[in-house]
Amino acid sequence: MNEMETADLETDLSLFKYDHLEQLPPAYRALDEAERSDRIAAAKAELGDDVVVLGHNYQRREIVEHADFIGDSYGLSKRAAEADAEYVIFAGVTFMAESADIITDDDQTVILPSMEASCPMAGMAEALQVDAAWAELTAAVDDDTEIVPITYMNSYADLKAFCAEQGGLVCTSSNAHRAFEYAFERGDKVIFLPDKHLGENTAHRLGLADETVEWDPWDAEGTDTSKAVENDIILWDGYCQVHERFRVDHIEQVREEHPDANVIVHPECRREVVAAADAAGSTATICETIENADPGDTWAIGTEIHLTNHLGRWHPEVNVLPLCGDACMDCNAMRQIDPNYLTWVLEELVEGRERNVIEVTPEEKQRAELALDRMLEV
Repeated sequence: MNEMETADLETDLSLFKYDHLEQLPPAYRALDEAERSDRIAAAKAELGDDVVVLGHNYQRREIVEHADFIGDSYGLSKRAAEADAEYVIFAGVTFMAESADIITDDDQTVILPSMEASCPMAGMAEALQVDAAWAELTAAVDDDTEIVPITYMNSYADLKAFCAEQGGLVCTSSNAHRAFEYAFERGDKVIFLPDKHLGENTAHRLGLADETVEWDPWDAEGTDTSKAVENDIILWDGYCQVHERFRVDHIEQVREEHPDANVIVHPECRREVVAAADAAGSTATICETIENADPGDTWAIGTEIHLTNHLGRWHPEVNVLPLCGDACMDCNAMRQIDPNYLTWVLEELVEGRERNVIEVTPEEKQRAELALDRMLEV
Protein backbone atom coordinates (compact mmCIF):
# COMPACT_ATOMS: atom_id res chain seq x y z
CA MET A 1 0.00 0.00 0.00
CA ASN A 2 1.47 3.36 -1.01
CA GLU A 3 1.72 6.42 1.26
CA MET A 4 -1.33 8.11 -0.25
CA GLU A 5 -3.52 5.04 0.26
CA THR A 6 -2.27 4.68 3.83
CA ALA A 7 -3.08 8.33 4.52
CA ASP A 8 -6.55 7.89 3.02
CA LEU A 9 -7.13 4.84 5.21
CA GLU A 10 -6.06 6.68 8.35
CA THR A 11 -8.29 9.63 7.44
CA ASP A 12 -11.30 7.40 6.84
CA LEU A 13 -10.79 5.46 10.05
CA SER A 14 -10.41 8.66 12.05
CA LEU A 15 -14.00 9.52 11.17
CA PHE A 16 -15.18 6.50 13.13
CA LYS A 17 -13.29 7.07 16.40
CA TYR A 18 -16.27 7.69 18.61
CA ASP A 19 -18.06 5.82 21.34
CA HIS A 20 -20.44 3.61 19.40
CA LEU A 21 -21.82 2.27 22.68
CA GLU A 22 -23.18 5.64 23.72
CA GLN A 23 -26.74 4.68 22.74
CA LEU A 24 -26.71 1.82 25.24
CA PRO A 25 -27.91 2.08 28.85
CA PRO A 26 -24.81 2.69 31.01
CA ALA A 27 -24.98 -0.75 32.61
CA TYR A 28 -24.31 -2.38 29.22
CA ARG A 29 -21.33 -0.29 28.11
CA ALA A 30 -18.57 -1.96 30.11
CA LEU A 31 -19.48 -5.65 29.77
CA ASP A 32 -16.49 -7.88 29.12
CA GLU A 33 -16.60 -10.79 26.69
CA ALA A 34 -17.04 -13.52 29.30
CA GLU A 35 -19.91 -11.78 31.07
CA ARG A 36 -21.82 -10.83 27.95
CA SER A 37 -21.35 -14.32 26.45
CA ASP A 38 -22.90 -15.88 29.55
CA ARG A 39 -25.76 -13.37 29.51
CA ILE A 40 -26.45 -13.81 25.80
CA ALA A 41 -26.56 -17.58 26.25
CA ALA A 42 -28.87 -17.25 29.27
CA ALA A 43 -31.25 -14.88 27.44
CA LYS A 44 -31.41 -17.14 24.39
CA ALA A 45 -32.12 -20.13 26.61
CA GLU A 46 -34.92 -18.20 28.34
CA LEU A 47 -36.47 -17.13 25.03
CA GLY A 48 -36.06 -20.54 23.42
CA ASP A 49 -37.77 -21.01 20.07
CA ASP A 50 -39.29 -17.54 20.30
CA VAL A 51 -36.10 -15.96 18.99
CA VAL A 52 -33.64 -16.62 16.17
CA VAL A 53 -30.35 -14.74 15.86
CA LEU A 54 -28.95 -14.15 12.36
CA GLY A 55 -25.27 -13.29 11.96
CA HIS A 56 -23.97 -11.85 8.70
CA ASN A 57 -20.67 -13.17 7.35
CA TYR A 58 -19.08 -9.77 7.92
CA GLN A 59 -19.77 -9.72 11.65
CA ARG A 60 -17.01 -10.21 14.18
CA ARG A 61 -16.39 -13.52 15.91
CA GLU A 62 -18.11 -12.40 19.14
CA ILE A 63 -21.35 -12.02 17.17
CA VAL A 64 -21.34 -15.03 14.85
CA GLU A 65 -20.54 -17.44 17.67
CA HIS A 66 -23.97 -16.59 19.13
CA ALA A 67 -25.83 -16.74 15.81
CA ASP A 68 -28.25 -19.53 14.98
CA PHE A 69 -27.50 -19.00 11.29
CA ILE A 70 -24.55 -17.38 9.51
CA GLY A 71 -24.64 -16.27 5.89
CA ASP A 72 -25.21 -13.47 3.41
CA SER A 73 -28.05 -10.96 3.57
CA TYR A 74 -30.67 -12.63 1.39
CA GLY A 75 -29.82 -16.14 2.56
CA LEU A 76 -30.32 -15.05 6.16
CA SER A 77 -33.63 -13.39 5.32
CA LYS A 78 -34.84 -16.68 3.86
CA ARG A 79 -33.73 -18.45 7.03
CA ALA A 80 -35.80 -15.97 9.03
CA ALA A 81 -38.85 -16.62 6.87
CA GLU A 82 -38.47 -20.37 7.33
CA ALA A 83 -38.16 -20.06 11.11
CA ASP A 84 -41.14 -20.15 13.45
CA ALA A 85 -39.53 -17.67 15.80
CA GLU A 86 -41.61 -14.72 16.91
CA TYR A 87 -38.51 -12.53 17.06
CA VAL A 88 -35.78 -12.29 14.42
CA ILE A 89 -32.64 -10.50 15.59
CA PHE A 90 -30.62 -9.55 12.53
CA ALA A 91 -26.96 -8.87 13.30
CA GLY A 92 -26.39 -7.06 10.03
CA VAL A 93 -27.27 -3.63 8.68
CA THR A 94 -30.53 -1.79 8.15
CA PHE A 95 -31.33 -2.88 4.60
CA MET A 96 -30.83 -6.52 5.63
CA ALA A 97 -33.28 -6.19 8.50
CA GLU A 98 -35.72 -4.52 6.10
CA SER A 99 -35.39 -7.42 3.66
CA ALA A 100 -36.08 -9.85 6.48
CA ASP A 101 -39.19 -7.87 7.46
CA ILE A 102 -40.37 -7.93 3.83
CA ILE A 103 -40.27 -11.71 3.47
CA THR A 104 -41.13 -12.87 7.00
CA ASP A 105 -44.68 -13.40 8.22
CA ASP A 106 -46.63 -10.49 9.67
CA ASP A 107 -46.55 -12.06 13.12
CA GLN A 108 -42.73 -12.07 13.16
CA THR A 109 -40.86 -9.07 14.52
CA VAL A 110 -37.45 -8.10 13.15
CA ILE A 111 -34.98 -6.38 15.48
CA LEU A 112 -31.69 -4.66 14.62
CA PRO A 113 -29.38 -4.59 17.66
CA SER A 114 -28.08 -1.10 16.83
CA MET A 115 -29.93 1.50 14.76
CA GLU A 116 -26.54 3.00 13.84
CA ALA A 117 -25.80 0.05 11.54
CA SER A 118 -26.58 1.75 8.25
CA CYS A 119 -24.84 0.63 5.04
CA PRO A 120 -23.08 3.59 3.33
CA MET A 121 -23.59 2.12 -0.14
CA ALA A 122 -27.34 1.76 0.39
CA GLY A 123 -27.35 5.39 1.49
CA MET A 124 -25.81 6.45 -1.83
CA ALA A 125 -29.11 5.88 -3.62
CA GLU A 126 -31.74 7.84 -1.72
CA ALA A 127 -35.32 8.07 -2.92
CA LEU A 128 -35.25 11.78 -3.83
CA GLN A 129 -32.11 11.34 -5.91
CA VAL A 130 -33.47 8.29 -7.70
CA ASP A 131 -36.81 9.95 -8.41
CA ALA A 132 -35.05 12.98 -9.90
CA ALA A 133 -32.72 10.87 -12.04
CA TRP A 134 -35.60 8.71 -13.25
CA ALA A 135 -37.59 11.78 -14.30
CA GLU A 136 -34.61 13.13 -16.27
CA LEU A 137 -33.76 9.85 -17.95
CA THR A 138 -37.29 8.89 -18.93
CA ALA A 139 -37.90 12.39 -20.30
CA ALA A 140 -34.77 12.11 -22.44
CA VAL A 141 -35.82 8.95 -24.33
CA ASP A 142 -38.62 8.59 -26.84
CA ASP A 143 -41.96 7.07 -25.91
CA ASP A 144 -41.06 3.68 -27.37
CA THR A 145 -37.90 3.27 -25.26
CA GLU A 146 -38.29 1.41 -21.98
CA ILE A 147 -35.79 1.80 -19.15
CA VAL A 148 -35.87 -1.01 -16.58
CA PRO A 149 -34.41 -0.35 -13.11
CA ILE A 150 -32.49 -3.03 -11.23
CA THR A 151 -31.40 -2.56 -7.65
CA TYR A 152 -28.83 -4.61 -5.83
CA MET A 153 -30.06 -6.33 -2.68
CA ASN A 154 -27.85 -3.87 -0.80
CA SER A 155 -30.44 -1.10 -0.97
CA TYR A 156 -33.28 0.22 1.14
CA ALA A 157 -36.85 -1.02 0.91
CA ASP A 158 -38.08 2.16 -0.77
CA LEU A 159 -35.68 1.61 -3.67
CA LYS A 160 -36.77 -2.01 -4.02
CA ALA A 161 -40.38 -0.79 -4.06
CA PHE A 162 -39.52 1.86 -6.68
CA CYS A 163 -37.97 -0.74 -8.96
CA ALA A 164 -41.06 -2.93 -8.72
CA GLU A 165 -43.31 0.01 -9.53
CA GLN A 166 -41.29 0.78 -12.66
CA GLY A 167 -41.24 -2.81 -13.91
CA GLY A 168 -37.84 -3.67 -12.47
CA LEU A 169 -36.46 -6.08 -9.93
CA VAL A 170 -33.88 -6.83 -7.25
CA CYS A 171 -30.73 -8.89 -7.69
CA THR A 172 -27.94 -10.39 -5.63
CA SER A 173 -24.28 -10.50 -6.61
CA SER A 174 -24.84 -14.11 -7.67
CA ASN A 175 -27.76 -13.53 -10.03
CA ALA A 176 -27.12 -9.98 -11.30
CA HIS A 177 -26.39 -11.29 -14.80
CA ARG A 178 -29.75 -13.04 -14.90
CA ALA A 179 -31.48 -9.89 -13.66
CA PHE A 180 -29.87 -7.99 -16.56
CA GLU A 181 -31.12 -10.62 -19.00
CA TYR A 182 -34.61 -10.38 -17.51
CA ALA A 183 -34.55 -6.60 -17.87
CA PHE A 184 -33.35 -6.60 -21.48
CA GLU A 185 -36.04 -9.11 -22.41
CA ARG A 186 -38.60 -6.54 -21.23
CA GLY A 187 -36.98 -3.23 -22.03
CA ASP A 188 -34.34 -1.39 -24.02
CA LYS A 189 -32.08 0.07 -21.35
CA VAL A 190 -31.13 -0.72 -17.77
CA ILE A 191 -30.31 1.56 -14.87
CA PHE A 192 -28.45 -0.35 -12.18
CA LEU A 193 -28.30 0.88 -8.58
CA PRO A 194 -26.52 1.49 -6.27
CA ASP A 195 -23.23 -0.36 -6.94
CA LYS A 196 -21.46 0.71 -10.11
CA HIS A 197 -18.72 -1.90 -9.73
CA LEU A 198 -21.10 -4.86 -9.57
CA GLY A 199 -22.96 -3.33 -12.52
CA GLU A 200 -19.80 -2.91 -14.58
CA ASN A 201 -18.55 -6.41 -13.75
CA THR A 202 -21.93 -7.83 -14.75
CA ALA A 203 -21.89 -5.89 -18.04
CA HIS A 204 -18.46 -7.38 -18.81
CA ARG A 205 -19.75 -10.86 -18.03
CA LEU A 206 -22.54 -10.36 -20.56
CA GLY A 207 -20.29 -8.85 -23.23
CA LEU A 208 -21.84 -5.41 -22.82
CA ALA A 209 -18.82 -3.54 -21.49
CA ASP A 210 -19.00 -0.91 -24.24
CA GLU A 211 -22.63 -0.10 -23.45
CA THR A 212 -22.13 1.39 -19.97
CA VAL A 213 -22.10 4.94 -18.64
CA GLU A 214 -22.01 6.26 -15.07
CA TRP A 215 -24.71 8.49 -13.62
CA ASP A 216 -23.45 10.81 -10.90
CA PRO A 217 -26.35 11.66 -8.55
CA TRP A 218 -24.13 14.13 -6.69
CA ASP A 219 -23.52 16.28 -9.78
CA ALA A 220 -26.84 16.40 -11.58
CA GLU A 221 -25.96 19.64 -13.39
CA GLY A 222 -22.73 18.18 -14.71
CA THR A 223 -24.37 15.01 -16.01
CA ASP A 224 -25.15 14.94 -19.74
CA THR A 225 -28.52 13.22 -19.79
CA SER A 226 -28.69 12.94 -23.58
CA LYS A 227 -25.25 11.30 -23.59
CA ALA A 228 -26.26 8.93 -20.80
CA VAL A 229 -29.28 7.57 -22.65
CA GLU A 230 -27.17 6.78 -25.71
CA ASN A 231 -25.91 3.81 -23.69
CA ASP A 232 -27.84 0.66 -22.83
CA ILE A 233 -26.59 0.35 -19.24
CA ILE A 234 -26.61 3.32 -16.85
CA LEU A 235 -24.59 2.68 -13.70
CA TRP A 236 -25.45 4.64 -10.57
CA ASP A 237 -22.31 6.10 -9.02
CA GLY A 238 -22.37 4.15 -5.74
CA TYR A 239 -19.91 1.69 -4.26
CA CYS A 240 -18.92 -0.36 -1.21
CA GLN A 241 -16.27 1.51 0.77
CA VAL A 242 -14.63 -1.76 1.83
CA HIS A 243 -14.46 -3.47 -1.55
CA GLU A 244 -13.45 -0.36 -3.48
CA ARG A 245 -10.18 -0.25 -1.49
CA PHE A 246 -8.75 -3.35 -3.18
CA ARG A 247 -6.23 -2.62 -5.92
CA VAL A 248 -4.43 -4.61 -8.60
CA ASP A 249 -1.15 -4.02 -6.80
CA HIS A 250 -2.56 -5.91 -3.81
CA ILE A 251 -2.97 -8.93 -6.09
CA GLU A 252 0.50 -8.47 -7.55
CA GLN A 253 2.02 -8.25 -4.08
CA VAL A 254 0.31 -11.36 -2.75
CA ARG A 255 1.39 -13.32 -5.83
CA GLU A 256 4.97 -12.13 -5.38
CA GLU A 257 4.97 -13.20 -1.72
CA HIS A 258 2.95 -16.39 -2.30
CA PRO A 259 3.60 -17.66 -5.86
CA ASP A 260 1.18 -20.57 -5.38
CA ALA A 261 -1.69 -18.37 -4.17
CA ASN A 262 -5.10 -18.22 -5.79
CA VAL A 263 -7.02 -14.95 -5.55
CA ILE A 264 -10.77 -14.62 -5.20
CA VAL A 265 -12.56 -11.29 -4.84
CA HIS A 266 -16.10 -10.04 -4.43
CA PRO A 267 -17.73 -8.54 -7.57
CA GLU A 268 -18.25 -5.30 -5.64
CA CYS A 269 -14.53 -4.72 -6.28
CA ARG A 270 -13.30 -2.50 -9.10
CA ARG A 271 -13.38 -3.96 -12.60
CA GLU A 272 -9.59 -4.14 -12.95
CA VAL A 273 -9.34 -6.03 -9.65
CA VAL A 274 -11.93 -8.59 -10.70
CA ALA A 275 -10.15 -9.00 -14.04
CA ALA A 276 -6.80 -9.60 -12.33
CA ALA A 277 -8.15 -12.13 -9.82
CA ASP A 278 -8.39 -15.87 -10.44
CA ALA A 279 -12.06 -15.89 -9.47
CA ALA A 280 -14.83 -13.59 -8.31
CA GLY A 281 -18.05 -14.33 -6.51
CA SER A 282 -20.50 -13.56 -3.75
CA THR A 283 -19.78 -14.21 -0.10
CA ALA A 284 -21.50 -17.59 -0.50
CA THR A 285 -19.25 -18.40 -3.48
CA ILE A 286 -16.17 -17.33 -1.56
CA CYS A 287 -17.18 -19.56 1.35
CA GLU A 288 -17.83 -22.52 -0.95
CA THR A 289 -14.48 -22.00 -2.69
CA ILE A 290 -12.59 -22.27 0.59
CA GLU A 291 -14.74 -25.18 1.78
CA ASN A 292 -13.89 -27.09 -1.41
CA ALA A 293 -10.20 -26.16 -1.50
CA ASP A 294 -7.60 -28.89 -1.15
CA PRO A 295 -5.62 -29.02 2.10
CA GLY A 296 -2.51 -26.90 1.75
CA ASP A 297 -3.98 -24.61 -0.89
CA THR A 298 -3.40 -20.88 -0.49
CA TRP A 299 -6.26 -18.47 -1.16
CA ALA A 300 -6.07 -14.70 -0.87
CA ILE A 301 -9.51 -13.19 -0.37
CA GLY A 302 -10.63 -9.73 -1.37
CA THR A 303 -13.62 -9.01 0.82
CA GLU A 304 -14.51 -7.74 4.29
CA ILE A 305 -11.84 -8.79 6.76
CA HIS A 306 -14.10 -10.60 9.24
CA LEU A 307 -15.26 -13.13 6.63
CA THR A 308 -11.63 -13.78 5.72
CA ASN A 309 -10.81 -14.30 9.39
CA HIS A 310 -13.80 -16.63 9.86
CA LEU A 311 -12.77 -18.76 6.90
CA GLY A 312 -9.25 -19.03 8.25
CA ARG A 313 -10.63 -20.32 11.58
CA TRP A 314 -13.23 -22.60 10.03
CA HIS A 315 -10.80 -24.15 7.54
CA PRO A 316 -7.36 -24.34 9.15
CA GLU A 317 -6.25 -26.85 6.52
CA VAL A 318 -6.32 -24.04 3.93
CA ASN A 319 -3.91 -21.11 4.01
CA VAL A 320 -6.35 -18.18 3.96
CA LEU A 321 -4.91 -14.70 3.47
CA PRO A 322 -6.48 -11.24 3.45
CA LEU A 323 -5.73 -9.77 0.02
CA CYS A 324 -4.46 -6.45 1.33
CA GLY A 325 -2.76 -7.78 4.45
CA ASP A 326 -2.95 -5.74 7.63
CA ALA A 327 -4.48 -2.81 5.73
CA CYS A 328 -7.77 -4.64 5.08
CA MET A 329 -10.76 -2.87 6.58
CA ASP A 330 -13.78 -4.08 8.41
CA CYS A 331 -17.21 -2.70 7.57
CA ASN A 332 -17.91 0.27 9.80
CA ALA A 333 -21.68 -0.26 9.54
CA MET A 334 -21.37 -3.88 10.65
CA ARG A 335 -19.08 -2.76 13.46
CA GLN A 336 -22.00 -0.92 15.05
CA ILE A 337 -23.56 -4.29 15.95
CA ASP A 338 -21.50 -4.62 19.08
CA PRO A 339 -21.98 -7.76 21.20
CA ASN A 340 -23.09 -5.48 24.03
CA TYR A 341 -26.02 -4.34 21.87
CA LEU A 342 -26.91 -7.96 21.19
CA THR A 343 -26.91 -8.61 24.95
CA TRP A 344 -29.19 -5.63 25.52
CA VAL A 345 -31.87 -6.43 22.92
CA LEU A 346 -32.03 -10.07 24.03
CA GLU A 347 -32.37 -9.22 27.72
CA GLU A 348 -34.99 -6.61 26.89
CA LEU A 349 -37.02 -9.29 25.09
CA VAL A 350 -36.78 -11.49 28.19
CA GLU A 351 -38.36 -8.58 30.08
CA GLY A 352 -41.07 -8.24 27.43
CA ARG A 353 -39.69 -5.10 25.79
CA GLU A 354 -39.06 -4.86 22.04
CA ARG A 355 -36.18 -2.59 21.08
CA ASN A 356 -35.07 -1.35 17.65
CA VAL A 357 -37.90 -2.93 15.70
CA ILE A 358 -37.51 -2.67 11.91
CA GLU A 359 -40.84 -2.38 10.16
CA VAL A 360 -41.42 -1.66 6.48
CA THR A 361 -44.79 -0.05 5.73
CA PRO A 362 -47.39 -2.46 4.28
CA GLU A 363 -47.58 -0.66 0.92
CA GLU A 364 -43.79 -0.50 0.55
CA LYS A 365 -43.47 -4.09 1.68
CA GLN A 366 -45.93 -5.29 -0.95
CA ARG A 367 -44.12 -3.55 -3.79
CA ALA A 368 -40.64 -4.52 -2.56
CA GLU A 369 -41.78 -8.12 -2.29
CA LEU A 370 -42.86 -7.95 -5.93
CA ALA A 371 -39.33 -6.88 -6.91
CA LEU A 372 -37.97 -9.85 -4.94
CA ASP A 373 -40.48 -12.20 -6.57
CA ARG A 374 -39.29 -11.08 -10.00
CA MET A 375 -35.75 -11.91 -8.92
CA LEU A 376 -36.88 -15.39 -8.00
CA GLU A 377 -38.29 -15.80 -11.51
CA VAL A 378 -34.77 -15.60 -12.90
